[in-house]
Amino acid sequence: MTASPQRLEFETLAGFTEDDALAAFIAFRNWARAACAGQPPQTTAKPASPRLMALARAACQASIADDAAARRFFAGNFRPWRIVSDAADGSAFFTGYYEPVIDASLTPTATFRAPALARPPDLVTFSAGEGPRGFDPTLAGARQLWDGELVPYPDRATIEASGGEPVAWLADEVEVFFAQVQGSARLRLADGRRARLVYDGRNGRRYTSIGRLLVEGGELQPGQATLAQLKNWLRANGLKPGDKGRALMQRNASYVFFRLVEDVDPGLGPIGGAGIALTALRSIAIDRTLWPYGLPFWVDAVLPWENDEATPFRQLMIAQDAGSAIVGPARADIFFGSGDAAGARAGAIRHRGTLVALTPLGDDP
Repeated sequence: MTASPQRLEFETLAGFTEDDALAAFIAFRNWARAACAGQPPQTTAKPASPRLMALARAACQASIADDAAARRFFAGNFRPWRIVSDAADGSAFFTGYYEPVIDASLTPTATFRAPALARPPDLVTFSAGEGPRGFDPTLAGARQLWDGELVPYPDRATIEASGGEPVAWLADEVEVFFAQVQGSARLRLADGRRARLVYDGRNGRRYTSIGRLLVEGGELQPGQATLAQLKNWLRANGLKPGDKGRALMQRNASYVFFRLVEDVDPGLGPIGGAGIALTALRSIAIDRTLWPYGLPFWVDAVLPWENDEATPFRQLMIAQDAGSAIVGPARADIFFGSGDAAGARAGAIRHRGTLVALTPLGDDP
C-alpha cells in the first residue's frame, strides 16, 4: 500500500445508518456459504484471513432477517479503514461494469460470425509476478509446450488470427470484445433459450483501455468515451483485419476465454471471480492480489448511478470479483447488473470518491 490506511469509526460514515444493510449482509452471506463449503473461486485472490472465515461461519449460522440486525453484524464485527491513494486528496477511483445481454448463436451464421473462444488446453494461469524465472512480471499467463516448457501466451491479434474452439457466435468482433471487457455475457438464442458466457481465464497479457487510447489520440474528448461511443467508433472505422477499428481493439493484448452455461436462471447475476453470482450494486471487483473475496467495503462517492445526474452513492459492498484493469488498493469496479440500462449506467462511471475497507476486528489492512 502506498499510503497508510486511516482508521475510522462507523459513526463517521455518512449514510451508513440509512443504507440497506440487510442487502449487503445477504451478499456477504452468499459468499460465506460458498467459502465455508470449500467451493473454489473462479479466479484466485488473496486468501481470507482466519478472522474473516470465522465471520463467514457466523454469518451462515446467524438468523438475521432485518436491517437493524444486519447493521449490528457489520458494526460489531468489523472496523472501518479509509484506503488512501496517491492522489492529492487521497481519493479512490471507481468504475462500473455490467453483464451485456446480447443475441447470439451456438453455430456460425450470416448474422453471427464472430467466435467467442473456449479456454485452450495449453493455457496456464498464475498471478502477475509469479511466473517462471525470466518472465515479464506483468504477465499472468503462459502457454505450456509439449515438453512442459512455459512460454508467454500469444496476444489478442495472434489469437484472433489463429482461432480456437468457439463456444458461441456473436454478431461481430465488437460484441466479443466488450463481453471480454465485462467478463461475462448473457446470450439470447434464436430458439428463445438463454445461455451465458462465463469467464474461463485469459492469456495473461496486460489490459489496455481503448477508451483511454482514443482520448489520448484526440479521437474522442474526455467524457465521450462511453460504451455507445466506443462501439460506434470501432464499427465506423472497420472491423476487418488491418482496419483501424480492429487494430485499436488489438492494441489491448489481453484476451479472455469463456465457457458456455446453457439454460441459465435469468434471476441470477453472472458468476464473479469468487465463484458465486454477483449482486447488482452490492458486488464490487477489487485487486485480488491485495484484497480477499468476501471483504466488505463502504463506498462513498457522487456518481450518475441512477440517471445522468450525479448523486450521492453511499453503500456497503462486498468484494466478489476481480478484473485485470482493477489494480491498486484504492480501486474498485461496481457491478451494475445485466442489460442495456445497467450498461448505460456502468459506462458512465469514472469517478473519484472514498473507499473504506471493513476488516475483521483484530485484522489491520
